Amino acid sequence: MNLLESIPEPIFEIFGLVIGFFVCFITIVQIIKEFKSKNKSSLSFGYVFGWVFVYLFWSIYGLRFGALALLITNALALCIQVILCIIVFKKKSNV
Repeated sequence: MNLLESIPEPIFEIFGLVIGFFVCFITIVQIIKEFKSKNKSSLSFGYVFGWVFVYLFWSIYGLRFGALALLITNALALCIQVILCIIVFKKKSNV
């Protein structure tokens, strides 16, 4: 028997949620850093907008295949990433 097959699906869902929320937390830390810093953002538009599309895809994927952990955490990460995009855009256009 394969090791991965021996792990019950609910365990993967729990770990998916924990890791997904951790990614959201990391992005929130970046938002706080960007918000507090008076310097021009060092994040590129391609980077921050690229993650919007990644989170959007995985949210849709989670919705399509009923993967609750993917849907919940990536939809939340998508919202958080949009906030980061707005902050980066404002900082780059003002400075």
